[in-house]
Order: sequence, then C-alpha cells, then structure tokens
Amino acid sequence: MTFFRLSQLGGFLASTLILTACGGSSSDNKEELTWVQGEFAPYSTFAGQCEASNSNFALNEKLWLRSWSNDTYLWYDEIIDTDPTPYSVLEYFDLLKTTELSPTGNLKDQFHFSMPTSEWEALNQSGASVGYGFNIYLQQASATTDRQVTITYSEPNSPATDASIERGAIIVSIDGVSVKDANDSDSIAILNNGLFPDEDGQQTLFGILDLGATQVRNVTLTAQTVTSTPVQNVKTLSTTSGNVGYMQFNSHIATAERGLFDAITSLKNTGVSDLVLDLRYNGGGLLAMASQMAYMVAGSQATQNKIFELSTFNDKYPTTNPVTGETLSPMPFYNSTLGFNTSLLSSGQALPTLDLKRVYVLTTDDTCSASEAIINSLRGIDIEVIQLGSTTCGKPYGFYPTPNCGETYFSVQFRGENNKGFGDYSDGFMPSQSPTLESEIQGCQLSDDFEHALGDPNERLLSAALYYRDNASCPAGTRSIAKMPTQTQFVDQGFILQDTRMQTVLKNSRILSQ
Repeated sequence: MTFFRLSQLGGFLASTLILTACGGSSSDNKEELTWVQGEFAPYSTFAGQCEASNSNFALNEKLWLRSWSNDTYLWYDEIIDTDPTPYSVLEYFDLLKTTELSPTGNLKDQFHFSMPTSEWEALNQSGASVGYGFNIYLQQASATTDRQVTITYSEPNSPATDASIERGAIIVSIDGVSVKDANDSDSIAILNNGLFPDEDGQQTLFGILDLGATQVRNVTLTAQTVTSTPVQNVKTLSTTSGNVGYMQFNSHIATAERGLFDAITSLKNTGVSDLVLDLRYNGGGLLAMASQMAYMVAGSQATQNKIFELSTFNDKYPTTNPVTGETLSPMPFYNSTLGFNTSLLSSGQALPTLDLKRVYVLTTDDTCSASEAIINSLRGIDIEVIQLGSTTCGKPYGFYPTPNCGETYFSVQFRGENNKGFGDYSDGFMPSQSPTLESEIQGCQLSDDFEHALGDPNERLLSAALYYRDNASCPAGTRSIAKMPTQTQFVDQGFILQDTRMQTVLKNSRILSQ
C-alpha cells in the first residue's frame, strides 16, 4: 500500500448539529436536522432511526456517525469537521478520522472501515466469507517488480484444496487476462473480480503454475461461502535437544478458542520444551482470545497478578469506558475458556498451559493487532520473544464494532499497553539482531518462503527458529534491518489488485467485545 504525505492540519474545526422543531400541528410536526458549528448532540439522539420512509435517513445516519466519532474516537480532536450534506454515508464516514502521520511518515489511522452488519456477524462467528478458500500474497507491479499473485495457504475442504491448489502456486491468469501483463483498467477489473468474488456461484477460470511445475494448468473454481479453520498444522517436531511445538494460528475468531485449546493440550501432552507460534497471516480479532493464547504460553505463575493489557481511551474518558460505561480496569491474562462459540467449547474450563520462558514467533506485515498484543503482553511479563520474519503491521489500537441501521462501523477508540506500560509500536514490531528500540525484538529479518509448506522444518522462517534455538543466533545470510522503514516505492494506484469487499475485516482488528 502506498501512502501520500499530507501536510499537518492547522487546527480543529468544531461543529455540531442541533434539533429544532418545525412549525405545524402536533400530528404532522417533524424535526429538522441542522448542522451547526460548535455544538454536539449525543449520538444516541440519532441512533436506530432506520425507517426507509424517513426522508432524513441518510443525513440522520451521517450525524449519528459524526457525534459518535466526536465522543468515542481516540483522536476526535484531529478530525476536520465537514458539512455532511454533499456526501454519502460511507463517504462521510471515511472523513471522520485523523489525517495526522506517525513518526515514520505513515498515516496514523490506517484502520478505519465499515461493512454490512450481516456480513460482520457471519465473519466474526465462523470466519465465513465468499471465495475459493485460498489466501494470497499480492505483489503489485512497480518500477522494479512484476505483478504476481502467490498462494500462501488454502483452507481445508474448500474449492482450492479440491483443485489441489497449494502454497507456492502462482496464479498466472484470470479469465484469460495475464496477471503480469494487465495494463488497463478493464483488465485490472477482471483480475480483481476473479480474485475477490462477491457472490456464491461465481465461476472463474484460473491459470495456475504449481510450485515446481513448468506447465500452466487451467482450473475453473466456483466461489462459495468458505468457513476458515483458524488453527492449523499443529505438530510436534522431534529434535536432539527436545520436542518443539509448532502451530499455525490464522485468526482470533470465535471458533479459534476450541482449536487453540486442543492445540495446546496436544502439545502439552507431547512434552514440548519450546513453541514456534506462526502468526504470519493473523490479522487479529478478539483481544480476549489473544489474552488466552498468551496465558497458555506463559502459564499461571508467570501471569499471576500481571495484566495482559490496559486499554486507554480519549481524554474525555480518563477513567471510564465510553462504550460500556464501566470503570476502566486492565484486561487480565484469562486462565479459562470464555465460550466464544458455546457449540464448540463451553465457558469456565481451565486452559492448558505450556509454562514456557520463551516463544518463537513467525511474522509478516500481515501480523497485526491482537496478534501483536500477544507479543507485547508476553514481553511485558518478561517471557522472551524471538521474532523471525518481517516487521508486523503496527496496530496497538482497537475498537468496538458498532452497528447502526444495517452497517457496522470500525473506528479506533482505544490504545493498548502491556504490564510494563509499553504500547508504542505503531510502525510494527521489527526483528533485529541488535535491538535498541522497544519496538525492536531480538530475532532474524527474513522474507516469507513460498517454496515450502507451512510447518515444514525446511521452510525458511521455521528453519530459522529451529536454528536460533540451537545456536542463539540467526542463520547465515539473514538481513540486518534499518532502524526506520525505507520509503515505499511508487505503485500506480490505478493498476493495483485489491480486495475492497471488507470480508477480511479481521485483518487489522483488535476487538474487545463481540
């Protein structure tokens, strides 16, 4: 993603909306919505007024968003207040965020979005989304690179696995359009439509070059609602110095609680002395589940009387949660099941623990939010974290998904800090052989390896973790990193492949409640 530097805002323009009664009899009396600078009505005034017959529906929704943002948005005083009249609801929502920059020049708020409530509920509960069941890495075309789409993994029991599409395969063409050579808007539209289907039943012809193959094969896939398997490839690796556990954890969704419980139980029963936690494609989700995961790694003694995370809101609410109204208190390390999906696992069961003093974490820039909270919380209680891979996405922020009139909105409302009070990693956690910053973690800077299966001891990141475990150093050839991210090279925004459906909403999500 390319970001464009914006000039610093000169100041905050406060504005508001008031309700004034119109003339007329009581039977036909209506309220006129008026935007007035300098005052804010409570957002509850405008909530839930969703009747299609209401001619003011769109304006009412925008004004609800405006007051809600002014009350709960973490950086409410950095919003440029704008008359909502000329904008659609979603266009206006997009304006209700800061345009300030992080210390390294990235936009401070990169996590502002919405989606239909029905889609959010299905996704949050089961990870259900329309697609083919493959997860992809998009390399955009630039001055120095060709556009390329690579399969990172495929979901079990999906169209992709039925067609034997596995990690490392390259999508060469989509509906006859070359991925590499597409150079006009119509061709890019065909690629995006094929990669990111909107409806069950959509059929797309893919040209697939499997890993190690020399000939492209054509495969027609039919999109369907795919339910993700958030915990995969749980295994115990036998080494001369003891058993090492490995697990691929892809998302903090409700169904993951059962998978995590079973995975840690299995690894505990095999007597692992170390754990490699693969978070490279985990964009986050339920923060309480991250707390459970961290507890299962560290155990009861290491977490006793320690906090997993303290959430802080904007300066209007120094002691109170503005969403729940409750007094602010730290989130503990949860030591029992919470029943996120009671059909899979009931609440109140003691969680299994590995009682480890260190953990090896595999990361990419898709490692985000609740996944980063696992890393930060363990470091906060002096569990050694060794990071292998690339810099994480950088999201110590979170939100309560808030529905109104069929749309659920995600707007940054809080920031998280660990037991030591640290939460300043907005540019991500960076693996380093010589860390000097709090956001730098001892470890090895490595690119993702698409030529080996996840969980294969020869796969680059896992292999490096096993090497580091034996040698307390990175393998030969590991890159050193710059202290500040290098400037992103220019990518033509008119010719990028991008999933705009928001079905990947759990990526970059840190959610306190369901």
